[in-house]
Amino acid sequence: MGEQRPTVAGMAATEIFEHTLKTDRHTTGYLAAGPIDGPLMFFIHGWPELSISWRHQIPVFAGLGFRVIAPDMRGYGRSDTYADTEAFAQEQIVTDMLELHDHLSAGRDESDAPAIWVGHDWGSPVVWNIASHHPQRCRGVASLCVPYAVLERGFASVVELVNREVYPEAEFPVGQWDYMLYYQENFTRAVEVFGANTYNTVQALFRKGDPAGRGKPAGTSSIRAGGGWLGGADVFPELPMDPDVVTEADLRTYAAALDRNGFFGPDAWYMNHGANEQYSTSMVNNGVLDMPVLFFHGLYDYTCETTDSRLADPMRANCTNLTEHTIESGHWMAQERPTEVNARLASWIIKSVMN
Repeated sequence: MGEQRPTVAGMAATEIFEHTLKTDRHTTGYLAAGPIDGPLMFFIHGWPELSISWRHQIPVFAGLGFRVIAPDMRGYGRSDTYADTEAFAQEQIVTDMLELHDHLSAGRDESDAPAIWVGHDWGSPVVWNIASHHPQRCRGVASLCVPYAVLERGFASVVELVNREVYPEAEFPVGQWDYMLYYQENFTRAVEVFGANTYNTVQALFRKGDPAGRGKPAGTSSIRAGGGWLGGADVFPELPMDPDVVTEADLRTYAAALDRNGFFGPDAWYMNHGANEQYSTSMVNNGVLDMPVLFFHGLYDYTCETTDSRLADPMRANCTNLTEHTIESGHWMAQERPTEVNARLASWIIKSVMN
């Protein structure tokens, strides 16, 4: 099963421990807090994050009595990474989480085994896939920024919902999702540039939302035309840290983990749209989710833009028990607006999940 030791400095006083689950197919490192017999609650991070991305949520929900689990996802932190991009398809990643859930629910009554799953960014397709393929494992599902029934169903599913008032097709054929095609066409180059100085990279990425960008094309819509993420530069520049999202200690933790594992694994999540689309054909109940679902719109998240576009419409058509909230936040919502996220999440759990 692995070690148990207090986690990184800087987290709240709640006891949070590092654990490792090793199976025949994969190793997952994860953080755990809260009573062993508390209801299970998983927090699934996205790109290019870590389990500590939920540092503001773990102690809160552990204090409310949940057994809170925050894994380092495949390719990140203390979890295994792989040399083939195909290893980062959603079906493989979901299986990692099913193994972890099996391990943590062992010995529980069948009625006590289902968990609450919370995802963000690429962690959202993971929890959506768990809900749509394995609904018996879910008390409820929540997502920050990425709605259901889009990204986990392949690249075409997001392109067809692009807001053409902001992204005229002649100029922006795939809208804000242009950066995903850059990975397809320039994968090695993308990995090299992100990894050239990991501290500068994460310092540049983890920034709060800017209200002035609303209604304008996102920077991710012009990556290929600009010659790459930095207009052809080889390394991210050093920018001032955004203390509204991260601390210096946070940045050092992110950078150290990315230095160890590299960006190949995190970036490879973008290389499996075809396999992910095929996986989505095996959903149960025609993909309709009947468990409680919570979605957080980021008002200033201009890549996963859901407030002025149709990107959330498929979710609304495929969830029978859906709650939505809009947070005045950019993409890194759990880190930028933790108090509001925690309050809304706790309220939903009380009213819709645990009643």
